[in-house]
Amino acid sequence: MVLDTFRDIFRIPELRRRILVTLGLLAVYRVGAHVPVPGIDSSALIQFFDQMRGTIFGMIDLFAGGAFRRMSIFALGIMPYITASIIIQLLIPVFPNLEKLQREEEGRRKIVQYTRIGTMFIALFQSLGIAIWLENPANFQGRLIVPFPGWSFRLLTMITVTAGTAFLMWLGEQITEKGIGNGISLIIFAGIVARYPVYFMRTLISIRNRQFSLFSFAILVVFMVLVVAGVVLITQAQRKIPVQYARRVVGRRVFGGQTTYLPLRVNQAGVIPIIFAISILQFPQTITSFFGASNPAFKQFAMVFSTYHPVGMTLYAILIVFFTYFYTAITFNPQEIADNIKRYGGFIPGIRPGKATAEYLDRIMTRIAFPGGLYLAVIALLPIFLTKWLHVPFYFGGTSLLIVVGVALDTLQQIESHLLMRQYEGFITKGRLRGRF
Repeated sequence: MVLDTFRDIFRIPELRRRILVTLGLLAVYRVGAHVPVPGIDSSALIQFFDQMRGTIFGMIDLFAGGAFRRMSIFALGIMPYITASIIIQLLIPVFPNLEKLQREEEGRRKIVQYTRIGTMFIALFQSLGIAIWLENPANFQGRLIVPFPGWSFRLLTMITVTAGTAFLMWLGEQITEKGIGNGISLIIFAGIVARYPVYFMRTLISIRNRQFSLFSFAILVVFMVLVVAGVVLITQAQRKIPVQYARRVVGRRVFGGQTTYLPLRVNQAGVIPIIFAISILQFPQTITSFFGASNPAFKQFAMVFSTYHPVGMTLYAILIVFFTYFYTAITFNPQEIADNIKRYGGFIPGIRPGKATAEYLDRIMTRIAFPGGLYLAVIALLPIFLTKWLHVPFYFGGTSLLIVVGVALDTLQQIESHLLMRQYEGFITKGRLRGRF
């Protein structure tokens, strides 16, 4: 059945063309991720990054697909664009003019343009900071990363890395327009998936070194499948609110009279709470690596905030739940949804339209946000707990798993829409894949 579906995909010329364009552009991204910035000793930098796991550099390298540790032309990856997008999203509820632009088609294009401009400024600022950081051997335990430091190297790094970020942003837009799926998400997806062969080889080496048996490996594989199934279940989970539309007679036509559902996602905030939480928690370790690497007191202080420390793990979980509520409150506007339902003549059975509906939706979202936050905390802490406390080489979890599953579901949903539109069967026959957005 699945093989028939894959054959059907390549029978549709437009869908085949979109998939081939997507794969080709992603291949360009992966080739560029191995092109280093001029004037850098890449091998010394990689050795340093092997010792810097668990700092904020690891998060940057995750979204850069390993390009940051190699300091390639795509060293910043698409992270400046994500940062600019999050900043714009947080500013929209604060500034009425931006909120007004968000409601109009032309206004949304302007917001996209603001995001692009913000991305360039962020990339320029970050690339300058990276260049200055690379020039100082004290930051790398005496290793000489840049043989010829100075403003020539700084300007070259700024131009190269910022141009790489701009090219990735354009590449993502081309994938979205001419390919299949969300381009920015697929670029992050490709960078994460590219690491899985390395993780697989590490697991095989552990088996060969008799760190654990084949039976334990089989149990680990089953556990990984169950974890993925759980992530898919919660990612797709929704609370359906019934909405009844009253009948209206316009001329000879009758409108309304049907019941629909308003889907409220359990994981409304996506992976953003984990990104915020790990950025804050790893900030003390990053500062210590810069200024207090030789001070035992600074090292001990930073160790407390490590996700491998019991205190750090507890803070990590609390911050994830907190940012789940925070980001949900920013992105979910119950009053606007209630006004739209009322404008089109709808109502929730048993709830008055208007303010009462907004309060009801806010109460429901507050209740389902808590299990969503707990779910994110469990997924984020799972690989940490297994590798640190149970000494199991489990590399399949955390932020990367959430991104991979979410992007895969979105892309499959788009492919299935193309198949169903042309009267082909999709990937599943009982029910349909639901989009996350």
